[in-house]
Amino acid sequence: MAVGPGDRAPDFTLPGVQDGVRRDFSLGDYAGRTLVLVFYPGDNTAVCTKQLCSYNADLSEFDGLGAQLLGISPQSVESHEAFAAKQGFAFPLLADTDKALGEAYGIVGLGGSLYKRSIFVIDGSGTISYAHRALVGLTFRKTPELVAAIKASQAA
Repeated sequence: MAVGPGDRAPDFTLPGVQDGVRRDFSLGDYAGRTLVLVFYPGDNTAVCTKQLCSYNADLSEFDGLGAQLLGISPQSVESHEAFAAKQGFAFPLLADTDKALGEAYGIVGLGGSLYKRSIFVIDGSGTISYAHRALVGLTFRKTPELVAAIKASQAA
């Protein structure tokens, strides 16, 4: 069963990269903070690049609310490292190569090959306050919608 608002966020520890530094990232690292999980299908693809670049350009809006953005896809840390360096991303990209986290969040598409483009906002206590799973990943949630979801989560 897919998790949604009101559910406890599935725990995770995944390898990733931020600012060229590789390390493990865990849900517990962000206890007490609002977390925005951005599940995307693939590095260096047209829509994913546009989506992550838009969030990176608007990062000050997320930072201003004390929210941490994490990009997550099934590609390797090496792929993420090259993608982040090429695009100048200032937020971590995490590698869910076995798609176990994607399965836990219910965002792996039919056949188990690709992620559905999805966003989850997790409040400081580890509860999901917002969830969006795209049926077709040709569009993505814009920053104002995510900022509104973060503000609603923090006001609750």
